Amino acid sequence: MALFQVSGLKSYAELREQILPARQTHFFDRTNHYNFGTKTQEFAVPLGVDPSGFLGTCSRDGGVSIDLNHGTTTLAFKFRHGVIVAVDSRASAGRYLASNDVNKVIEINPYLLGTMSGSAADCQYWERLLAKECRLYRLRSNHRISVAAASKLLCNMMLGYRGMGLSMGSMICGWDKEGPGLYYVDDRGTRLSGRMFSTGCGSSYAYGVVDSGYREDMAVEEAYELGRRGIAHATHRDAYSGGAVNMYHMQQDGWIKVCKDDVSELIHRYRKGMF
Repeated sequence: MALFQVSGLKSYAELREQILPARQTHFFDRTNHYNFGTKTQEFAVPLGVDPSGFLGTCSRDGGVSIDLNHGTTTLAFKFRHGVIVAVDSRASAGRYLASNDVNKVIEINPYLLGTMSGSAADCQYWERLLAKECRLYRLRSNHRISVAAASKLLCNMMLGYRGMGLSMGSMICGWDKEGPGLYYVDDRGTRLSGRMFSTGCGSSYAYGVVDSGYREDMAVEEAYELGRRGIAHATHRDAYSGGAVNMYHMQQDGWIKVCKDDVSELIHRYRKGMF
């Protein structure tokens, strides 16, 4: 204190009066903003309204129109030897192709897989959070979580944030004591169990191909070929799908990655049914 007085430096209160306006006498804790040195520590996000409300104002008549177009094609189906998961690898932002090498399959654990459709950020975050919860379940219970329970966890997460602007359509597939399992979960909290699902803007084309060739008693190679063909046809018809076909096979002893095939080569292989 003596050194402070000898040096002639002004106190913090005097300096603040010179820098800040006279009407601003103290700092406030502001919602949705991180403030250092305050009692409440919050996330470091900019000031503003919630994302869903902001996008709503931008889409009104007479305002700036922001269309969040998402493009992808994912499919999964169950058969006698497990579950086949096939996805494309193109990430698009409206009319802009952001990447042609995105793996849209989230490897949750050796017995669970999730697919990405919609917002890549939402899918990656929530399915990685699901992977953490599945790991905690294994540590607490000393046995791995079922496919139904894992999909229900993700569904409950989506219900907690329903109507807040999330964009996600995911398939959760795996193998447990009940055998192979396949569920569809989206951002509205919808949860469906079935033998075949396809998501994304190219899903209608993929459904047409898979429906025409699907059989419960398919051989493994036939199932691989059907998955490749479904994604390849969808990428040919849908401008927002493309890149490569990433395919996984969920078996009783865990998943294996089957292939990563360039769709440009597959289109030439299946051109007889396209042109």
